[in-house]
Amino acid sequence: MSDEASLSPALEYHVANTLGWQDLRPLQREAIGPVLSGADCLLIAPTAGGKTEAATFPMLTRMVDEGWTGLSVIYVAPLKALLNNLLPRLEQYTGWLGRRVALWHGDVGDGARRSILNDPPDILLTTPESLEAMLVSRRVDHRLLFGGLRAVIADEIHAFAAADRGWHLVAVLERLQRLAAGRIQRVGLSATLGNPDEVLAWYQGSNAGTGTGKVVTAGDAPAPPEITLDYVGSITNAAIVLSSLHHGEKRLVFCESRAQAEQLAFDLREHGVTVFVSHSSLSLDERRQAERAFAEARDCVIVATSTLELGIDIGDLDRMIQIDAPRSVSSFLQRLGRTGRRAGTSRNALFLATEHETFLRAAGLLHRWAAGFVEPITPPPSPRHIAAQQLLALALQESRFTRTAWREWWASSPVMTDGDAVLAFLVEAEFLVEDGGWLFIGPTAEKVFGGRNFLDLLSTFVAGLELSVQNGRKQIGSIEPISLTREVLRGEKPLLLAGRAWRVRSVDWERHVVDVEEDSARGKTRWSSSPMPEAFEMVRARRDVLLGAEPDVTLSQRAKALLPQLREAWSNRVDPDGIVHERSDRGVTLWTFAGLRANETLAAALPVEYEARCTNEAIHLASALSAGLLSRLDLSEVLPHVPREAVEGLKFSAALPPDLARATLAERFVDRAGGTEIARSAVIVRTFNEERAP
Repeated sequence: MSDEASLSPALEYHVANTLGWQDLRPLQREAIGPVLSGADCLLIAPTAGGKTEAATFPMLTRMVDEGWTGLSVIYVAPLKALLNNLLPRLEQYTGWLGRRVALWHGDVGDGARRSILNDPPDILLTTPESLEAMLVSRRVDHRLLFGGLRAVIADEIHAFAAADRGWHLVAVLERLQRLAAGRIQRVGLSATLGNPDEVLAWYQGSNAGTGTGKVVTAGDAPAPPEITLDYVGSITNAAIVLSSLHHGEKRLVFCESRAQAEQLAFDLREHGVTVFVSHSSLSLDERRQAERAFAEARDCVIVATSTLELGIDIGDLDRMIQIDAPRSVSSFLQRLGRTGRRAGTSRNALFLATEHETFLRAAGLLHRWAAGFVEPITPPPSPRHIAAQQLLALALQESRFTRTAWREWWASSPVMTDGDAVLAFLVEAEFLVEDGGWLFIGPTAEKVFGGRNFLDLLSTFVAGLELSVQNGRKQIGSIEPISLTREVLRGEKPLLLAGRAWRVRSVDWERHVVDVEEDSARGKTRWSSSPMPEAFEMVRARRDVLLGAEPDVTLSQRAKALLPQLREAWSNRVDPDGIVHERSDRGVTLWTFAGLRANETLAAALPVEYEARCTNEAIHLASALSAGLLSRLDLSEVLPHVPREAVEGLKFSAALPPDLARATLAERFVDRAGGTEIARSAVIVRTFNEERAP
């Protein structure tokens, strides 16, 4: 097993004799040298490629060889459940070397946290939010705790990089770098990335100036998977199909919403299928019971949202079923990778579309996937609200800081590019107050974010009001008030939660608790959601399918029959030579198939009299476009319109000037490249005297 750059002899012994491995996996071998060298690394392999061991085995070797003491390694992941799942494995690996690992996140109690502070482990499993909480806590001597930090491992780095949690993570890492005695090595893990070099450079931050990073990929391409696309027409029909397929096998079904997952789980139970459910609004206990039972069972189904998309170990799967379609190829690859892990099995996916629209979305996605496309991961631009959060968090962490020295905490991190403007507003609005050159937390910050010891300042996501659903003393999960209709409150219609029906007995609005009893009738639960903007490439892929492209997968007989029907229904809205400008009795529509962001960018450049209204597929107009107008549009500076109320959905927007907050949202919604491609397209004018709808 030894290489030129080799693992600790004790580790090699246990890998061979305790784990019984004859050899390391390809990524695990290739990563030894780069990780041992102290270089920042991005380790990429297909799901189940052994990425955790590829990072931790050489890191443990460094720990032993270099005599690291105290808290030396932080392992961050986007999900608490993933960290819970990793803990037993890492306890085994660290135990071989007389080292320790511990867990710290929102579900870990005070007793365990005190133990960590009194006697820090060698490796800490945590989330970025918990790291922030430790940095600002008065109970934590953060210089003592983090002074010996040598490395950070970020699992599922693509999930961080695509959202504000990634900006928060890299900003927190810069603050940790200042507290540590030396340079902190950064190692990221991912299975699916279209632009690994760019993501590694983003993750490196200030480390990029002290050494180049290394992308490590290894392993043969997996065998072609078995993919089938079917159309079933409804969730009820999907349950009928699933109940008749793959008896005796373990099946993981992904749904695109919590409400959809609940309805499918209930319907499957009605057909006698053993079902478990996992999504973010179920209680921790409910999710753990479901995942544990599913891991140990055989003939069963677990219905989940994206909560099980990442690397949580729920045992060996036989089948992955997708209801409708995920929003990206990378998400599909994550889900596909849950299958084919056992020797002698292959990766597989069955798509069951419940609507014409979602059938087209699935067909387009599979068309792009078959062509080898994977989305590049691009961190959201202009993270000014995260800069505001970081400045307030620094004031809590250090009690005070000076105007001249704040940049030292983030080196040249792009998260603080507009830091001066943000800081000026924080002082002007008294989020921070100044005394003798020092800045302190001010009264506005106390009022806006100070509740529960500034807990709201520690998380980068916006959470709406949810009410806890309890059956006696057992918590089932949570719902939003939107589900408590008059019929539900009167006990005439039950709720659906954890795949079961619950009749409401009472609601305690002050405590946010709904008391329920189990019922047998079909119920319904709603969660609020906003329209999802789809990527330019994904919507264009649907157009390709309508124009004749065939997804290179197995099509069921129902799918084969539906495709030509949809192509005929949409034939007046698509044209291979350009975009269709449709004029009919119901109005004027520009069928761009460009995605909501590109369409809103184009709409913002149009004269106001067109009164444009956008969807992912089209721009609806008050009047017909004048000839050549699109090609004359200048999109270089244009920004989509952002309603004032939309700013409330941007976390920490209160700590930005209103105009800057709206600009931040607009800069995140613009798609000039997609808009420009559409503006340069030929325009095909079609006029109808009567309504025609696909």
